[in-house]
Amino acid sequence: MKNEVDSGVRMGLGLRIKKRSFSFMLAKRYLNPRRAVLSSFTLISLIGVLLGVLVLVVVMAVYAGLERDVKGRLLGFTPHILVMTSLAPPADPDAEGAEVSGWQSLARKAAEVKGVSAATAFVSDNVILDVGSWQKPVAFRGIDTSDIAQVDGVKKMLDMKNFPDSSADLGLDDRAVVSSIIAEQFQLRVGDTMRLYSTRNFEGVMDAYRVTEKPVVREAYAESWSVVTKVLKEEMKQVGESFEVPAEKFSEAYDHLRGIQSEPIREPENNIIHELLKAMESSELVENKKLFRISAENRTKLINIYEALAKTDAAEMDGEILKGIKSLVLPKEVQVIGIYSASQMAVTPDLFVPLPLAQDLAGLNDEVQGIALRLDDPYQAEQVAIMVRQHLGSGEYVKTWGDQYQAFFTLINQQRVMMYFALSFIVLISAFSMMAVMFTVTIQKRREIGVMKALGAAPGQIVRVFLYQGMILGISGALLGVGLGRLVIHFRGGIQEGMRVLGFDPFSASLTGFVVLPAHNNPAEQAVIGLMAFVLCSLAALVPAFFAAQSDAAKSLRNL
Repeated sequence: MKNEVDSGVRMGLGLRIKKRSFSFMLAKRYLNPRRAVLSSFTLISLIGVLLGVLVLVVVMAVYAGLERDVKGRLLGFTPHILVMTSLAPPADPDAEGAEVSGWQSLARKAAEVKGVSAATAFVSDNVILDVGSWQKPVAFRGIDTSDIAQVDGVKKMLDMKNFPDSSADLGLDDRAVVSSIIAEQFQLRVGDTMRLYSTRNFEGVMDAYRVTEKPVVREAYAESWSVVTKVLKEEMKQVGESFEVPAEKFSEAYDHLRGIQSEPIREPENNIIHELLKAMESSELVENKKLFRISAENRTKLINIYEALAKTDAAEMDGEILKGIKSLVLPKEVQVIGIYSASQMAVTPDLFVPLPLAQDLAGLNDEVQGIALRLDDPYQAEQVAIMVRQHLGSGEYVKTWGDQYQAFFTLINQQRVMMYFALSFIVLISAFSMMAVMFTVTIQKRREIGVMKALGAAPGQIVRVFLYQGMILGISGALLGVGLGRLVIHFRGGIQEGMRVLGFDPFSASLTGFVVLPAHNNPAEQAVIGLMAFVLCSLAALVPAFFAAQSDAAKSLRNL
């Protein structure tokens, strides 16, 4: 009895396997009804799926390659972590803020943190570039030439194909590596000379000219001057060998002078007021009498300084100020020693200059704007930044390279997601086209469907026949699309050259900064694309299969 049951189970399983094999064989037969290489319907559906997957694979690989390559370039010269004083504005991507004096000790302390490979000075600012009769404001970045990693980062960016004489050997001289965008705009070549005007100097020039338009202190601030004159000339009374003045009056005169000094006034007058305030601070306060006691010597000094301030001449002081301006705005003659490939897709400095020149142009003397930390693994910047904050304390502002370029990488990711979303519709449209083809096949095969149903075929078997067709087309299109996509990525350089020969160059090197468009194959992402195409095609075949399974056998046999 048991043997009979086991035999029946095996027969049932075998029958189901045969039915499924029959459905699969029939599905392949419908894909190629005339025994040709491929039927036109099948070929159209297959090409649609293949092209959708191919385009999606290629575009996503290019976006991934661009992102990786741009990150690699940025990490070559930009600080992995930037340390500034807490007074520096957090929103400023170039860290133009509070100046860090004695930065060497801060750099040594930051270099003690685990994961930090180097700590160097950071300077970034703007200058006016002057070549011939052309001027333009440009951004520069200081390079500490003692840091080999920074120099190598710039060296890797050099455009050796178009400018084979390019070098990153900045040294400590007035040299610069310029971007290819600036080189093209100003027709610069390696060995050319350009002039750089510090924008900080222009600020000083404008301030100086604004000051020269004002009258002298005694006229511009007549009310305050009257109070000071009354205290020093009338309120000061001699008592024995010293002089005394009411504390209230003396403090009032002092406050008026401090108020004048805080206003934009000429530098010579500012210096005289500073000396006058110092002399007043030397007076002795007698609290029980509420007065200030001033020695005869100090009183003479006060009167002499006051008289000097009372005799200042505007024209004479303005002449001295303008003489100082002439030396202030002298340009820096800088030689171009290299040109690097810049991309309009990523914000990079227009100029790389040695650190001493950068400090001069930014008006920092021996100070810097921050400390640039380089890490063993820049992708661990967030974790290392936490340790840096803890090690240095709350007095410093710390931000990572991800923070500096957050807006750019956010834009890249948004563009990538939008492109993924838009191009996915190509696969979806291919699936809809295949659905239309499958509906046509079900109409053509309705007599055969009627015969199968009359012979006892279950609705599930009918559904599987057409579902298998969609699955075969989906997996074939996905595999061919991914394979051809990877092939296109591999030979993209030759394809680009061919397009340029034909006069069509959608990926110009002047725009992207790359002679050969970068690309990166992500097997996991490409597998997801192929799986998506397979699922969509299977679902597209399921709809006409369902309607075919629900058709009436008698009507199908009568061809109604």
